[in-house]
Amino acid sequence: MASPFMARALELARGVRGTTSPNPWVGAVIVREGAIVGEGATSPDGGPHAEANALAAAGPLARGATAYVTLEPCFPFEGKRTAPCSAALIAAGVQRVVVALEDPDGGVSGRGNEALSAAGIAVEVGDGRDGAIALLRPYLKHRRTGAPYVIAKFAASLDGRTATRSGDSKWITGEAARECAHQQRAWVDAVMVGSGTVLADNPALTARPGGAEAAHQPVRVVLDARGRVPAGARLFKEPGRVLVATSSAAPAGWRRAVAGTGAQVIECEAGPGGVQLDQLLTTLGQRGILSVWAEGGGTLLGGLFEGGHVDEVWAFVAPIVIGGDGLPAVGGIGAGVVAEAWRLRETVVERLGEDILIRGYAGDWSP
Repeated sequence: MASPFMARALELARGVRGTTSPNPWVGAVIVREGAIVGEGATSPDGGPHAEANALAAAGPLARGATAYVTLEPCFPFEGKRTAPCSAALIAAGVQRVVVALEDPDGGVSGRGNEALSAAGIAVEVGDGRDGAIALLRPYLKHRRTGAPYVIAKFAASLDGRTATRSGDSKWITGEAARECAHQQRAWVDAVMVGSGTVLADNPALTARPGGAEAAHQPVRVVLDARGRVPAGARLFKEPGRVLVATSSAAPAGWRRAVAGTGAQVIECEAGPGGVQLDQLLTTLGQRGILSVWAEGGGTLLGGLFEGGHVDEVWAFVAPIVIGGDGLPAVGGIGAGVVAEAWRLRETVVERLGEDILIRGYAGDWSP
């Protein structure tokens, strides 16, 4: 459980989730005599961090106060572009700093807290730890492994189909489920699909919660090993960045046409069903992408599951039965026996209109 002041700091951090990458989304409050005198959250990349914004709001009232921060204040390291928050807290004269979670980043990793302690500031760690971990899972995985946090999303019928035998998929789930998916798109760093999904649905892949374009648009990542997606596809015309992952099998003329739309084309080695996913995800991590919302189709999701890349699952299930040769939500080879099936941990079940959302953690990685 988090104290009321740390709960407010976590609320501030959640409010900027998705706008700060590759930096973590952090919240901070400055408390004096039992009242909040300043609060702040991390600005977009290159801007002030949460502690700096909270200290600026508190002004001289920060001296002798307590700071509640959702992640360990940063420490000077090579290549750092912003002033270190540990130094800012020391200069402001705060008396005590309560930290939810130590920062696993190699440039910080305990040194921020040590600097505060060396300056005579009381440091407490652990208030709101579980909440901070849940909120920062993509950041924690990226800093510890270099790879982005992958959320596998699909909308399926009761019998696990995402489309009919003719490829029709509009709409399997209702409006409430689709709105929930757009809210998730609005905070992740990237939305990922395979070329088959683009050819079948011609999606925009933008975040449109409430029917309006979100201020933050995720990078649209398309896997197209053979160069099948036309340069006139809708996703190339929408606001935001597009990254197309392909292989040496794609024609040079197609590459030029796609690059002409403003998309960035990167070449990966060929892998089962398309491009080599390990290589692609490593590349995305190197580009500061911390979270990926993988929407399918079945070939892509099957590859992600079989490669051990899926960290979380959001499965929207509609009360319909498609049957026959409808397209499966997750393809690939699949489990040979039930004991080998991928199982979710800490599952949550929610009702969204007539549909059900089942979500939970997957894979071997855990914070």
